[in-house]
Amino acid sequence: MKDKCTALLILLIILSIPLWGQNQNFKENVSKRGTTAASFLEIGVGARALAMGGAFTALANDPTAIYWNVAGIAKLNRTGLIFNHTEWIADINFDYIAGIVPMGRYGTVGVSITSLSMNEMDVTTVFEPEGTGQTFKANDFAVSVAYALRLTEKFAIGFNPKFIYQSIWQMSAIGFGIDIGVHYETPFKNVLLGFSMTNFGTKMQMSGDNARVLYDFDPHSTGNNDRVTALLETSRWSLPLNFKIGLLYKLIDGERQTAFITLDAQHPNNDYESVNVGVEYVLNKMFAFRGGYKSMFLADSEESFTLGAGLNYPILGNILLHVDFAYADFGRLENIQKFSLGIDF
Repeated sequence: MKDKCTALLILLIILSIPLWGQNQNFKENVSKRGTTAASFLEIGVGARALAMGGAFTALANDPTAIYWNVAGIAKLNRTGLIFNHTEWIADINFDYIAGIVPMGRYGTVGVSITSLSMNEMDVTTVFEPEGTGQTFKANDFAVSVAYALRLTEKFAIGFNPKFIYQSIWQMSAIGFGIDIGVHYETPFKNVLLGFSMTNFGTKMQMSGDNARVLYDFDPHSTGNNDRVTALLETSRWSLPLNFKIGLLYKLIDGERQTAFITLDAQHPNNDYESVNVGVEYVLNKMFAFRGGYKSMFLADSEESFTLGAGLNYPILGNILLHVDFAYADFGRLENIQKFSLGIDF
């Protein structure tokens, strides 16, 4: 009976997926793309999750759960660290490091640091299009402290408050946000559910020396001060808020091999709804092979299929090393390759 219920649940979810894509036909034809600050918070972390198309909300069982679904760290019973480096588009460097420490019945705590940086660029103006001789840089940074707790054997909840900083040349902005996640092991055999709300918080506003200008209040008069120092007021932009619900179904759950399929449906505040799907197959708890598809039903998306592999190797007795690689197709932007290195002890 439970198997029939499980199959029915999965069927209903699959049948409802097209509604996510059709829903945008009933809205104004405005996607709100490019209308939020701190877009670097939308870059997925961890080669494992990326290889699975970013469908990680219901799985979330390594330190990158701090990003995907913070409730997931409550399921981890070993201290873990992970480092992720990505050569992002347009020669942008993206780095992420996270660590978690289980505290038994008191829950699990974690810390994460996210950094996006780029090389120096020449300052150009209308009158000096070849450059002024000056250079500028742009950097984004976020740090978070996470906490998650199992309320029951099958239900966990987590919170991840964060500090966000962005800068470009002599302008900068700060913001504060929080992620909230829930993870549930359903009574249906081999079915897990996850929910996450990410980047709920303050608006961000750029300010700094580059906003200072010289202004003439009355250009039609002579003899007045035509170089009054003024300050331009920039707009305030929301964080990239996103709601996700995830489903995981275990296809194989044996001693020598495991396999499962994951699905995430997401509703962001700066784009239309979309769906991510992923699969993972693990042999002998050592070799992992992954695939996925990102941004299904999202019009004009450059993202599509993803692939990856991983190696879990014990070293020095009780220490477990994780090495993961992911490849993601980005259409006209070519591809992204992501590497992750993790350790459990």
